[in-house]
Amino acid sequence: MKQLHKQPSLNHRREEEMGSSEASPYSPKSIKHTRSLPRSINYLLREQRLLFILVGILIGSTFFIIQPTLSRLGPPESHNFLPRSGLTRLSGPHTGRVPVGITGRRPRIVVTGGAGFVGSHLVDKLIARGDDVIVIDNFFTGRKENLVHLFGNPRFELIRHDVVEPILLEVDQIYHLACPASPVHYKYNPVKTIKTNVMGTLNMLGLAKRIGARFLLTSTSEVYGDPLEHPQKETYWGNVNPIGERSCYDEGKRTAETLAMDYHRGAGVEVRIARIFNTYGPRMCLDDGRVVSNFVAQAIRKQPLTVYGDGKQTRSFQYVSDLVNGLVALMEGEHVGPFNLGNPGEFTMLELAEVVKETIDSSATIEYKPNTADDPHMRKPDISKAKELLNWEPKVPLREGLPLMVNDFRNRILNEDEGKGMK
Repeated sequence: MKQLHKQPSLNHRREEEMGSSEASPYSPKSIKHTRSLPRSINYLLREQRLLFILVGILIGSTFFIIQPTLSRLGPPESHNFLPRSGLTRLSGPHTGRVPVGITGRRPRIVVTGGAGFVGSHLVDKLIARGDDVIVIDNFFTGRKENLVHLFGNPRFELIRHDVVEPILLEVDQIYHLACPASPVHYKYNPVKTIKTNVMGTLNMLGLAKRIGARFLLTSTSEVYGDPLEHPQKETYWGNVNPIGERSCYDEGKRTAETLAMDYHRGAGVEVRIARIFNTYGPRMCLDDGRVVSNFVAQAIRKQPLTVYGDGKQTRSFQYVSDLVNGLVALMEGEHVGPFNLGNPGEFTMLELAEVVKETIDSSATIEYKPNTADDPHMRKPDISKAKELLNWEPKVPLREGLPLMVNDFRNRILNEDEGKGMK
């Protein structure tokens, strides 16, 4: 009976569904609705989201309008700058702290080999004119005594580092002097010498490229080797023994010049190249094998002056202050170089020995020894290019500069002898 009762109800439902389908002439899929609003606008209009956005914009605008007014009404600060944080406060209409770099900060300069003879004098000049100077030196030939007078200066910084390894700094200019420059030193470890010339120069050029710094390479007159041209112009390519005892220095500097020009042409690095001729002055190493320091030290110690060969080789000697002025003029100028920086006054070794005897001890004697390998017979710079383009030429003649060097050497040799007597 239950089954008979359910059957009519099922039939009744089917009739209702059939009736409703017959009543509508179109199926649900065929009904076309009007196009609705885009989803993004529809999303904003629901649940008052647009109202909340407008309120947020109003609050933010009010904060940025009112905040500067409140800062001007606040109490003035007692300090105009914060040196340790690297921030400064501008006067005038500007408000808030800004980086130091936006204001006219001092140039920041790195000097590799800055504890050496020439480097320390260059650092003195840069500090004296108001620059911030960072010295990099591994103290192979450099001495802390050359820089000890700057240790308390807030614009001076010293880093013990070998340029054969890379270093990261933020500077405006790079004076690259790092390399043993005397025969005694560069022959002591020739592989290290050529690595310093090549890898050290490569690392410093890479630094200059990364930070956009101007780069000055101190090359040498040794790139001319034993010259067949006299005097030597910058256009002369040289006469160098590539496998001799001095090649680690001569060819190393020639390679350094090549690297500098390749970075200049290929990477747009601003480079300057100086070819330095024989230089003398205070702070030279006492026994570095260079002829002026040898003669002066021997004369003060009452030893014979050692002349190699017949003494007719010629050299040109410039005082260190003249060289430093030339390096700065080259760095600040707009010419790449290379430039010869030297004193065109030419002396034979015997003539130099006589000048040293006149200055220190007229009774000094001369001792002759066999000449060293690959020693150049003539060396004299043609500085017409530096005169014309850099407005530079040496001012200190040998007879004026030598006494200044002698005083420095005499004090150091005296202190050295006193130290030995105390042991």
